[in-house]
Amino acid sequence: MAAPVQIYKLGIAPLFDRLSVQEKRYSHYMSRAAWAGTRIILRQVSPESLAIFDFILELYKTCSGDWKQLSKVDGVDEEEVQAWLEYAATFLSNIGNYYGSGDQKFTPRIVPDTLQKLASRSPKLSSLYAEFQSYIMAIPPFTLGYPSTLAQSSYYPGQLIGKDEIALVSKHLASHSIFPENTRLRKTGECTFEVLQASVELTEPVVSLDLPNSSSRVDLIRGDHADDLKVVCDNLSRAADYAANDTQRKFLAEYIESFGTGNLDVYRDSQRTWVTDKTPKVENIFGFVEPYRDPAGIRAEFEGLVAIADAEETKLLSKLVENSDRFIRRLPWASPENNGKGVFEKSLFEPPDLSSIHALAYCSSIIFPGINLPNYNDIRQDVGFKNVIIANRMVAESTAIQWPFIDDSETKTFQKHKYPAYYWWVVLHEILGHGTGKMMIEEPGNRFNFDPASPPVNPLDGKPIKTWYKPGQTWTGQFEELATTVDECRAELVGAYLMDDPELLALFGFTDKSDIRASDLTYNLYQQLGVDGLRGLSNFNVDGMKWGQAHSRAHFAMLRCLLKHGDGCVSISHDKEAETLRVKVDRSRIRSHGKKALGEMLLRLHMYRCTADVQACREYYENLSHVDVECLEWRQTVIATKPPPLLNVQANTFIDGETVTLREYEPTIEGIIQSWAERAV
Repeated sequence: MAAPVQIYKLGIAPLFDRLSVQEKRYSHYMSRAAWAGTRIILRQVSPESLAIFDFILELYKTCSGDWKQLSKVDGVDEEEVQAWLEYAATFLSNIGNYYGSGDQKFTPRIVPDTLQKLASRSPKLSSLYAEFQSYIMAIPPFTLGYPSTLAQSSYYPGQLIGKDEIALVSKHLASHSIFPENTRLRKTGECTFEVLQASVELTEPVVSLDLPNSSSRVDLIRGDHADDLKVVCDNLSRAADYAANDTQRKFLAEYIESFGTGNLDVYRDSQRTWVTDKTPKVENIFGFVEPYRDPAGIRAEFEGLVAIADAEETKLLSKLVENSDRFIRRLPWASPENNGKGVFEKSLFEPPDLSSIHALAYCSSIIFPGINLPNYNDIRQDVGFKNVIIANRMVAESTAIQWPFIDDSETKTFQKHKYPAYYWWVVLHEILGHGTGKMMIEEPGNRFNFDPASPPVNPLDGKPIKTWYKPGQTWTGQFEELATTVDECRAELVGAYLMDDPELLALFGFTDKSDIRASDLTYNLYQQLGVDGLRGLSNFNVDGMKWGQAHSRAHFAMLRCLLKHGDGCVSISHDKEAETLRVKVDRSRIRSHGKKALGEMLLRLHMYRCTADVQACREYYENLSHVDVECLEWRQTVIATKPPPLLNVQANTFIDGETVTLREYEPTIEGIIQSWAERAV
């Protein structure tokens, strides 16, 4: 059930006020385009999410936001009204009835009779309620995942579909050079499937995706999310009139063409163009971007982000970018070759476009503190990538109520150091985590990016590498559902591995003479590794014995690594009766034992990723992220002490003639619902 909540405000007014008239108009239409993707996300989450969304907003409309009417006029108990509003705010913040972080289903803490009373306020409410009344309270499904009696996935509507069938259809798509990110897959018969591709254009007639030696029929049907994508494109087109330069106009045109036709080759072109739009005042991210919620790890959720850059904060980050090469040489795979960076690293580290931004409109089921894009490795290696740190999101994370896993005597000090340690960990994660590494690739025509006659030596065993990416193979395609969690784990490890480097911390302003000492920052980071590993267990689903969130699994695996191989650097004490868990860090063992353990784990994941060694990676990572009996007991305490969910309230922009105004809302349940009602999507 949805629990009482804590709410943070993504404040943006000071930065918005500094924009020029042209920039405000650009940001308005870009924001409208982002929010227009809401219904796409809802459709990707669950069959009932769209109807619940419309029910919440229609209920707001019937009482004009005066929620007291529901108890005065309809006879609903005040506590039940409050419980419903908590559910509604939780639903809207997650854009669906599954938590964005963890993918677990939540239900309202009310009885069905209450919903029936609320639905009786209007014929429209009654009609909407009929669409979801059998599903809103239903448990199972417990979580998102491969469709079964315990889990569901709207990426796979229709008849129950198996992993082998999903893989079979992927071969059909690959044979026709169709990327899966903007598709859903519907099984219609024993050996018949429909691939639903997101596009404004509709398929007339259906396109058959034949595959030699396959008896299965796979049809491509364009036009999934067509109405919503049309609104997205219309607003992007209007935004183009106020773009700052030709580069922005070019990627907007490519967005529009890709969303219009469903062609992801064009979308890839848009990412190449977007990367070259350096340090824009108004930043954006659009498209079917992250595959976290697809159990197969290949289909992506729609995302729309519009944000305003903070020039002063960005200047601080530029110091790290300028010195990136120096610290890459200190990572575990560095060797004398390639100017000290080793053969499993790019010869030229292209400094990424790094910005500290504040979200104006972030339409996504989960609001990330930092983002590194594009996700296409060939574009990253050939053209480059961008890093953005979402500052107003990070402030909220660092001040929120968290799990009580730190001893009372250290809580105050832990909180003091939490934000700077977390902030720079995320920065290192994005820049040097996602920004490093060289894949070993064989391309068509017997071309390699290494010498196949004398393959590079694998530092894990001292022998020449035996595996690499063959023509047409990709990181996500080969590693499937492991790709996202291993990628995030590797990036987190890079940040953690470097967070004891005195020279690096001095670059950020932390020494043993600063107000927050460098050694204390490192100590706090190891405390956070323990806390994050434990809280990650809240996103492990015991019914299906499956992980529900890529980052949570990564954090738990890192904790297990420290516990197994850190020789006492980090330890966990558990009192089942008192329901207490405590993380303890031995300062004297951080560099000698903790860093050594993390470095070995980082080297393994790096090499598995670079050499496409799927089997070794799966064995190693599944063992480290295995939740045994003791950890299941920890999980019970984690769940029992879980803090209230963290919700967000975001601003809206409005245009009257040529004047754009910003409206921010109070960080309350009512403020969240009002913001969505006035968003009118």
